[in-house]
Amino acid sequence: MQKLYLLVPLAPLVGAIIAGLLGRVVGRSGSHTVTILGVLVSTVASLVVFVDVMSGNTFNGTVYTWATVGDLKLEVGFLIDSLTATMMLVVTFVSLMVHVYTIGYMADDPGYQRFFAYISLFTFSMLMLVMSNNFLQLFFGWEAVGLVSYLLIGFWWKRPTAIYANLKAFLVNRVGDFGFVLGIGLVFAYFGTLDYAAVFKAAPGVAADGTTLPGTGWLLITVICVCLFIGAMGKSAQFPLHVWLPDSMEGPTPISALIHAATMVTAGIFMVARMSPLFELSPAALSFVIVIGAITALFMGLLGIVQNDIKRVVAYSTLSQLGYMTVALGASAYSVAIFHLMTHAFFKALLFLAAGSVIIGMHHDQDIRNMGGLRRYMPITWLTLLIGSLALIGTPGLSGFFSKDSIILATHASDLPGSGFAAFAVTAGVFVTAFYSFRMYFLVFHGPERFRNAHVGHDQEGGKDDDTHHGHHHGGHSAPRESPWVVTVPLVLLAIPSVYAGWAYIEPMLFGDFFGASIFVDHAAHPAMQSLAEHFHGAGAMFLHGLMTLPFWLAVAGVATAYYLYMVRRDLPEAIRRKAGILYTILERKYGFDDFNDWFFAGGARLIGGRLWRWGDVFAIDGVVVNGSARVVGKVAAVVRHLQSGYIYHYAFAMIIGVALLVTWFVD
Repeated sequence: MQKLYLLVPLAPLVGAIIAGLLGRVVGRSGSHTVTILGVLVSTVASLVVFVDVMSGNTFNGTVYTWATVGDLKLEVGFLIDSLTATMMLVVTFVSLMVHVYTIGYMADDPGYQRFFAYISLFTFSMLMLVMSNNFLQLFFGWEAVGLVSYLLIGFWWKRPTAIYANLKAFLVNRVGDFGFVLGIGLVFAYFGTLDYAAVFKAAPGVAADGTTLPGTGWLLITVICVCLFIGAMGKSAQFPLHVWLPDSMEGPTPISALIHAATMVTAGIFMVARMSPLFELSPAALSFVIVIGAITALFMGLLGIVQNDIKRVVAYSTLSQLGYMTVALGASAYSVAIFHLMTHAFFKALLFLAAGSVIIGMHHDQDIRNMGGLRRYMPITWLTLLIGSLALIGTPGLSGFFSKDSIILATHASDLPGSGFAAFAVTAGVFVTAFYSFRMYFLVFHGPERFRNAHVGHDQEGGKDDDTHHGHHHGGHSAPRESPWVVTVPLVLLAIPSVYAGWAYIEPMLFGDFFGASIFVDHAAHPAMQSLAEHFHGAGAMFLHGLMTLPFWLAVAGVATAYYLYMVRRDLPEAIRRKAGILYTILERKYGFDDFNDWFFAGGARLIGGRLWRWGDVFAIDGVVVNGSARVVGKVAAVVRHLQSGYIYHYAFAMIIGVALLVTWFVD
């Protein structure tokens, strides 16, 4: 099986290399063929590994030793257990759907081969991350997905907004990665190894001894966990490091789906679940996690209400759902977090790709205010986006219901400090999610056909550059039509697990022993999952219970409110906006985070740079060191040149004076 493990990440890497370096040779069809084939091989191999792990087989070993420094071995190694196998299957399947979808979506783009190379490299990076058995390889995959996301968000590099977005993503993630590196450094400094198994084995002893960070009273295990989680806050876009994710919409829709659904943003969730043996030793760190997740789940969801770009609505739903997963991690419901990660990957990829199909049909107009009545023109896109939206809001029976309601129940059962606020946030977030999701749905697919008289504004994908999306004409005068099969087939294939995955996997993942030793939970200290298991004994019982709970009726209320405001009384939203005043402005300005960051960090950096240039470069270096030394030399030379007159009698006189002084000196 070890060769099969190697095949999973290497197949997409080979495809990326061929498409990237030999794209001109193999052409457009060759590039998508080789990359799709590589990801298909990886998907099939992941499925075989998943089945093998389900039968009880696991693997933890080194496949390559990169370097040895004293007692430290820097290795490439794989840890294949139920947690890894789940992530492998999710990443490869969603990536495969995105690859196929890209054939239709990027058909007219001049960077076709380059895009396929990037998304295959992205898949390789994520697989290396989730399959790692040590912190060094984890960090490699962690930084690799960050690098490729930078390339993909700024794929249309002639657009200033795309360059701004990829720099923003890169810099914000560097903030999180600084904490992540500190956490890994502390692990190595105090445990003497980067191997997961060795660290997890030694951690209880370090926690029991009450070891603190030198010079502070902080428990070492808490500092390590908080530092690692700061890295997760960057990658998984948690408050206040969430600001990069909405701007990542500047990249093409396929990469939006890949980043938001199955790869980069889920890396932080996976990492915390993998580090559960460490986090379970620090209630303080878990409280920090649950509060940050709760803030993200509720307040980022509220921003989705005021968005008019179809992709940004889905992007803010991603932020909110990542908050739900983080809350589950804080409540020690790690298996619930991974379960929601899996179901969310399917329906969020579906929502993004369906949104991309709408954008194609609308000739790359992304403003939902310019749409309406698309149901009759794009029936497959309509149905699949409806399924994705129903799964997102937690409709009983769909996959999102089982995972989302499990998070709410586990949070209510938690007794950690901050769990009360988290319980309120995730419950209130149900109404918010239902409202903004169906606001988008009704504006896009129902009501009057506004696209015939629409004028495309700034919210459009592909930009105005001649080199981006050749062949697409912006503007809404021609009727939309359904997307080609390479776009709609992935939508249908993603809609199936969006409906079915919850029924299939809730019992083994939540109530069974599916994750086994790959996730550690101290049930005595954190009873949330134990309480959940005691209340329900299967998907059917949870389904019936869900029909009678507050979250279900909050979701119904959210849908009903959206229907009333955008289908019955279309005049009310504008009236409410005017009455809301400052509240609407706060949401529209995204709580002022971007304004503050631009003023304080970007503006501060420019101010410091200007001062350093003016006083350091111009005054100190150029003025004092360079020009100052030149002036000193010039003045000295001006004095010295009077001694070099060229007259012999001047030199003779100087010699006589010199001899006289020397004689006087010695006589004295």
